[in-house]
Amino acid sequence: MNKLKTSTLFYYSLTDLPIAMSLFPVIVFVPRYYASDVGVPLVVIGTVLFVVRIFDVLTDPLMGYLSDHTRSRFGRRRPWMLLATPIMMLSIYRLFMPPPDADWVHLLVWSLVLSIGITMMLIPYYAWGSELSTDYNERSRITGGRAMAGVLGSLTAQLVPGAALLFFGIGGSSVVLQLVGITMLIVMPVCVGLTLWKTDEPVVSKRAVLPVIPGLKLMWSNGPFKQLVLAFMIGSIGLNITTPLYLFFIAGVLHAEDQAIYMLTFFYLMSFAAVPLWVMFARRVGKHRAYLSSFFMLALAHPFYLLLGEGDFWWMLPITMVTGFAAGGFSATLPNSMKADVIDLDTLNSGENRAALFFSAWSFAQKATASIGGAIAMFGLAFFGFNAAPDAVNGDSELFGLRFLFSTFPSLFYLTGAAIVWTYPITEERQKEIRAGIEAQAA
Repeated sequence: MNKLKTSTLFYYSLTDLPIAMSLFPVIVFVPRYYASDVGVPLVVIGTVLFVVRIFDVLTDPLMGYLSDHTRSRFGRRRPWMLLATPIMMLSIYRLFMPPPDADWVHLLVWSLVLSIGITMMLIPYYAWGSELSTDYNERSRITGGRAMAGVLGSLTAQLVPGAALLFFGIGGSSVVLQLVGITMLIVMPVCVGLTLWKTDEPVVSKRAVLPVIPGLKLMWSNGPFKQLVLAFMIGSIGLNITTPLYLFFIAGVLHAEDQAIYMLTFFYLMSFAAVPLWVMFARRVGKHRAYLSSFFMLALAHPFYLLLGEGDFWWMLPITMVTGFAAGGFSATLPNSMKADVIDLDTLNSGENRAALFFSAWSFAQKATASIGGAIAMFGLAFFGFNAAPDAVNGDSELFGLRFLFSTFPSLFYLTGAAIVWTYPITEERQKEIRAGIEAQAA
């Protein structure tokens, strides 16, 4: 088995820590901050999210093509990650710590710049990870290690402002963004630098030569990839509806906004603890069945949020622990490991290693679902007449709309995603056959 050294896995995974540390507040705190503190209407925020994703239709496949075709003495992936680092740092600084006269234009511009930086960072980085091992189960270990680093980054984004609230009594969305932004600016160059320095980039014998459009057509003919990416997109829309509504729900329904950081900390602690358990479960029953289990766990747990009301903050904890546990397998660990297997199938069919092109499609799907889910959440709140102003008073119908959007509505997406991936065909045995075919072609 092509087993990666623990030290190599550690250094490779480090980069996901500052990425998650910065992206979590973008999804959770930025919409509420720009709606309540800056005064950008909810519908405008939803529109900004859509515009940014339309831009990704061009940048994501372009980045995948460029990374796969890069020739340098530093490898195919390293140069792009190095260039992406200052772009992400600058955009996070401007987005998290805006000037007093910031408006929707500021939000749009720096969201676009951040999206470019994320594209340049994530597509080469994830493609690099898929090339570190050709073994079915070892890939789950690699994506599991990276997922744990990502969850640790999201958890750090909770603990830093949580400590400020606990020890100094300061809280709120603006404080969270400032503290996390400063922390990320310190941590990101260190973590990315260690990954680039301490992780060897495998030499790929089957380099990509297909032009981008024929390559995309061949990729779309990959049936298991279509199943996987569609199930991931639809299920992730459900998750991304709830994520930006977390603060709205805790503040508007439970009336405990200053305590929200504690609930989010529990969520990510459970996700962090769950990752190695999902890896072991996938090894026992297969990645496909483990992935399905995470869909059903989320679908069954989320409607219980509908039962909560004012003063029920701690009754939210057991539901959050279950959804956090499910998210440990659903969001990163299992689908990314499965994605490496469908890239093998493409390598067998095309005769090329085009990992970054596949990850560009996946990156677009991931960012599109975040925007679609976020837009549905914002448009949904506007549809129900919810007022996000700090001193606003919402009635029973507006609060029910918020509770329904946060709790029950996402389960429809989880169940639909599970139905799509139900017949996913690449098992451990099938993956070994694919790898044998690739090795036979290279002989």
